[in-house]
This record gives sequence, C-alpha cells and structure tokens, in this order.
Amino acid sequence: MGLLLDLFWSFVKIGLFTFGGGYAMIPLIERICVDRKEWISHDEMTDVTVIAESTPGPIAVNCATYVGLKKKGLPGAAAATLGVIFPSFCILLLISFFFDRFLEITWVASAFRGIRIAVGILIVDAAFRMLKKTPKKPASIGILLCAFAAMLLIDLFSLHISTIVLMLMAAAVGLIVCLVKWQTEKGAEK
Repeated sequence: MGLLLDLFWSFVKIGLFTFGGGYAMIPLIERICVDRKEWISHDEMTDVTVIAESTPGPIAVNCATYVGLKKKGLPGAAAATLGVIFPSFCILLLISFFFDRFLEITWVASAFRGIRIAVGILIVDAAFRMLKKTPKKPASIGILLCAFAAMLLIDLFSLHISTIVLMLMAAAVGLIVCLVKWQTEKGAEK
C-alpha cells in the first residue's frame, strides 16, 4: 500500500506543478521517476517517452501508467494515472465554475502569458535532454536532420499536412530502418 500511495502522490506533484501538457512534464517525470525514486532507468525513460508519444492519449498519462504498471502492476498503473490527472481535473473543475470572470482578472491573464513562455522552455529542455541521450549514429542523425528540415519546410510554406500522414511516414521510415538493420545483422551472421 505504501508504494501505491507513493506512486499516487509523486504523480499528483508532477501533475500539480507542471503546466503545458506532457512534453513539459517529461523533465519532471524523469527527475522524480529516474533520478530520485529510481523506479525506471534513463534508457527506459527514453523508451517510455517514445512509446507514450506514439500511443493514443496524453504523454504524461501514458508515462505515468507505464511507471505504475512496472512498479506495482495494474493497481500501480491506476494509482499513477489517477495521480497525474487528479490536479488537472480539480483545477479545470474549479475554473469551469468561474471561467468568464476568471480570464478578466489582469494578473491571471498575465500569469497565463508567462506560463506559455515557461512551457516553451520546458519543451525545448525535454528535446535537448532526449537529444543528448540519443545514440550518435549516422542513421539517427540523418533522420533527425531530415525530420527537422521537413518540419521547417512545412512551417515556412504553411503546408497543411495531416498529422496522421506524418505519423504514417515516420512509421514507414522506422520500419525501413529496422529492416535495413535486420538485413545487415542477418548478413553479418552468415
């Protein structure tokens, strides 16, 4: 029961003190789950982040569910998931009662502008942390540069490409890389 409460309260703190969604929560999840509690390793955190991005649902919820499942099975997954969504649920419920008047308060509007900047910084921080831990192989660097160039061109030319199409293209690239790697390893064994 102690570990379930620890999972719940750890993820309540993550959910309560992180604004901006899943990408902004990744550094805090890593700090608590990897560095402090040692529930998962750095490599597992990288894998969890990648898997959480490609599965339906918010990244933070998917990460919490994985960590909870790994540490305490289904009850752990439920405790961690409830913990990470509980603060947002309570805050949104409270805001919904006063929404019209809430945004008219000057300091609240200013706080939201400041939070937007902080969220951007947290997302960039998460990207750099993941980049540092990514193996520096030519294929990885090539894929990174191609993805960056594609994002830049899409943004510069205001192209409207479906997210589903982009995900399918990324999946195809991933499959091709895996097949080439598999063929190379198979050829090396002979």
